[in-house]
Amino acid sequence: MVHDVDEAGFQQHVLDRSREVPVVVDFWAAWCGPCRQLGPALEAEAAKRDGDVDLAKVDVDSNQGLAARFGIQGIPAVKAFRDGRVAAEFTGAIPPAQVAAFFDGIVPTEADRLAEADDEESLRRALELDPAQLDAAVKLARLLIANGEGDEARVALERFPDDFTASGLLARLELDAEDAAAPALVAWDDGDHGRALELLQDEIATAGDPGRIDLLRRVMVAIFTELGPGSELAREHRRRLSLAIT
Repeated sequence: MVHDVDEAGFQQHVLDRSREVPVVVDFWAAWCGPCRQLGPALEAEAAKRDGDVDLAKVDVDSNQGLAARFGIQGIPAVKAFRDGRVAAEFTGAIPPAQVAAFFDGIVPTEADRLAEADDEESLRRALELDPAQLDAAVKLARLLIANGEGDEARVALERFPDDFTASGLLARLELDAEDAAAPALVAWDDGDHGRALELLQDEIATAGDPGRIDLLRRVMVAIFTELGPGSELAREHRRRLSLAIT
């Protein structure tokens, strides 16, 4: 969808709409030669992705408040909105191939959409289409772990050694069901993060083996990641963990 947007409709047609599909906003003006050069390329890429992205055109001469609000100092200026926020942007006329790459970066792929599902078939298909689809790998690994298929879960996770959640799940696979940490892992699976972290803190406090301590630490870091940077629970346990292992 391509349409003109003014200040009165910006909230509805850009910010609110971006919670459903990405919205690319083209800040332009009729007198701007590069804008006339870039505009057709933007419209062509939006048309190719009909239904997956909107293109909103904002005339900066008629909507100077919007231009000021988003810090537009030169045009054409293009900003992509997702979930009510600017997710990507560029300034100036760029070649059509770069415009296409810009749209590719903000529009969910088929693998991305499949990764939003919770069934094993969809998650496996997502990884077939994009082996680097981290969300699908983590969700699939959780299902496999719950089904007792640890070896296959390990295969799904090992391609993401630098991801905290994947690392934590790999660590839990090293802690077998008879390990004293098993109740903490059950609490994690049940979504009881507070209990899981308390039990893991207790295990770290009594563990003497550095290798086991590291496994427990990795599980805790995965839980911190799930809770998010704004979590007070994560902050408190991160502080306690730091004191326990130093």
